[in-house]
Amino acid sequence: MKKLLVVFACMLLTIGLVACAEQSESSDGSTEQSQEAKTPSKGLDGKTLVVYYSATNHTEAVAGYIADATGGDLFELEPKEPYTSDDLDWTDADSRVSREHDDESLREVELTSTTVENWDDYDTVFIGYPIWWGIAAWPTDSFVKANDFTGKTVIPFCTSSTSGLGESGELLAEEAGTGEWLDGERFSSGASEDEVREWVESLG
Repeated sequence: MKKLLVVFACMLLTIGLVACAEQSESSDGSTEQSQEAKTPSKGLDGKTLVVYYSATNHTEAVAGYIADATGGDLFELEPKEPYTSDDLDWTDADSRVSREHDDESLREVELTSTTVENWDDYDTVFIGYPIWWGIAAWPTDSFVKANDFTGKTVIPFCTSSTSGLGESGELLAEEAGTGEWLDGERFSSGASEDEVREWVESLG
């Protein structure tokens, strides 16, 4: 009888230890899952590059948020002849942007560089710009025309006070002639980091 009681007690002890071990593993797994949910979005495939032209820093801010959300690299488009605040005064018919708008031949804006180091390594390319007269600010065109987007997913984004994305992304895709271009997104000039991150995560 004593032997039976000892065997029964051992069985109960073994079952209890196994249950505790399984509960411990489940708890650890839940903790890891919670930590993973806080990490940057990993929905996009491969290496990510965020290219942007920013006239008044609004697009630069959104580009930075996208880079943080994706773990991507940044590449700023800089005109060799930078735009001054007077150049950007679209209400002045004689300002630089107004003259360029009226005469398309003046929109060939030379950039300090259109060459991205290790360009072939990037699978996803975000391209950001402010909206000028319903289209992408033309310094962006110079970069798009100078690069081959074959095999890349390209995602346009823009900033504006009132205008939407319009056909700006489609026009850039036509100029590029290569790459898989997605629809893109428009952000207000004061877009928050949470708003941008939510959009990036939706792409995954």
